[in-house]
Amino acid sequence: MNNDMCDLGGRIALVTGAGRGVGRRTALHLAAHGAGGVAVNDADPGRAAAVAEEITATGVPAVAAAADVGDFDAVGAMFDKVRADLGPVGILVNNAGNRGVAARPKTRPRPFWEQTPDDWAPWIHVNLDGVLNCTRGALSHMVPEGYGRIVTVISDAGRVGEAHGLEIYSAAKAGAAGFTRAVARLGGRHGVTANSVALGATRTPAIQKLTENEDFAKKALANYVVRRFGEPEDAANMILFLTSDAASWITGQTMPVNGGYSMTL
Repeated sequence: MNNDMCDLGGRIALVTGAGRGVGRRTALHLAAHGAGGVAVNDADPGRAAAVAEEITATGVPAVAAAADVGDFDAVGAMFDKVRADLGPVGILVNNAGNRGVAARPKTRPRPFWEQTPDDWAPWIHVNLDGVLNCTRGALSHMVPEGYGRIVTVISDAGRVGEAHGLEIYSAAKAGAAGFTRAVARLGGRHGVTANSVALGATRTPAIQKLTENEDFAKKALANYVVRRFGEPEDAANMILFLTSDAASWITGQTMPVNGGYSMTL
């Protein structure tokens, strides 16, 4: 008898941005809870391959699916590869974020009123275009199967708005959440649920050095009811739940995993 309420029943999962951080931990979580196979997406082929090898070592089939999620054609080819290697995707986790394949600026971002669309494009490319591209690809697998679970990782920046260089990031994440709600309305009759997970500051490689800075940590954690940074496991636990049939009557929602950074109805 299987007592795992989050057992995934052999469904094939694709996790974007899974080469490290929340994405890696999520891919490993899904593999450990009954996924029939896991496609590990990352813009960096080496990172994707390394995590796919970790999963394969546990006895669960996995493939590296390197692609820039903001590239429509590359995403289409990625889904074709996953179908051929593992089968149709039943679970999609839209986790890829930040600036994606674009290099992070080495200087402090200019004020928004001095920026141009060239400054905005990398944020929109991965955080919004990437979600559109991958969700479209997943639905082409899910609708014919009559089953699907889509989880989009956003940020509390998309719920409360963050300034000082994160204005477009906030906008793109809010757009991804709104799109996910629309997909929930679209997909329900086809057995597809779609939800978002809004993260607070989580200890991933992108902010690891900052979290180790005592002054930064003290100032940042003053905004959190639970006085610690999130860990990738915190996010992965919620994502696992939403991708399982334990959450089959939850759709169109944004679930905060944020240590109490924001509290809204």
